[in-house]
Amino acid sequence: MAAPGRAFVLGILRVLAAAAFAGTAGAQQYPAKPVRLVVPFATGGSTDIIGRIVAQRLAEGWGQPVVVENKPGAATTIGSDYVAKSAPDGYTLLLAPAPFVITQFIYPKLPYDGRRDFAPVALLATTPFVLVAHPAVPANDVQSLVAVARARPGTINYASPGSGSVPHLAMELFKARAGVELTHIPYKGGGPAVSDVVGGQVALLFSPPIEVSQHVKAGRLKVIAATTARRIPTLPEVATIDESGYRGFEVLTWFGVFVPAATPRDVVGRIAAELARVLEAPEAREKLGSQGAEVAFLGPDGFGRFLAEEYEKWGVAVKAAGVKVD
Repeated sequence: MAAPGRAFVLGILRVLAAAAFAGTAGAQQYPAKPVRLVVPFATGGSTDIIGRIVAQRLAEGWGQPVVVENKPGAATTIGSDYVAKSAPDGYTLLLAPAPFVITQFIYPKLPYDGRRDFAPVALLATTPFVLVAHPAVPANDVQSLVAVARARPGTINYASPGSGSVPHLAMELFKARAGVELTHIPYKGGGPAVSDVVGGQVALLFSPPIEVSQHVKAGRLKVIAATTARRIPTLPEVATIDESGYRGFEVLTWFGVFVPAATPRDVVGRIAAELARVLEAPEAREKLGSQGAEVAFLGPDGFGRFLAEEYEKWGVAVKAAGVKVD
């Protein structure tokens, strides 16, 4: 499911969300005290930066402090578990990225259930990936890459920021759809992975465009395809994997807000309406853009449907990759 990213949609959704939940006592009284926004990563990363952009805007609109609390560790599970066990009153929010879904399949002994213990509030933004290659790879598009990979099964390798990461599982999805064998080389982070593809030690990589754009401009990497349903506006010349013969292939990293499952519905709606307002501000969109993210607001119901598709997709990818962490 492609998440909408056009700014005019935000105004419509904001009005609908406000109309659906306005007038109830809980929503009118909320928030009456400071709100915590838990970020399941350390300070300085994209999720943390996006969280601080959102928290500042929420505080301005609500007239109450919105405090970002960083609770990193175990691929988002420490911060997520903290929120799952918090009071369901709307005063503890979780800002989670795509690994929130992926961990459900990788960690079989999680102390919470992502689908049962959380209520989706809003999808905020998405970030696409591009499939890049070292210039020496004898392929410039998906079709030629697949042909080369089929002719040389298992001899072409690809980098990822680590086993179980979104780029790793994106490649596993691609391998399954294309029927090719590629060898995984995991790294400890995106930076080292990109460096070794630039250096020619590894052939391929899925990466956010912002992390490889300078190398592409300098000719040190070439872009094979994009993972979006439609072409990326800043890379209109780059075909998508979907249009290259693999219909329905779409991989995005995303950022969404959750609350504990028993949080009153009217409070969930109040938070969603305020988040829609936050994302309408040009400054907020510009700051998100600086992190390579595009506004893609969905309210509670739309985000819930989006998540259902994410669970289905990543369940298949994790099974194909055989990734498990005890």
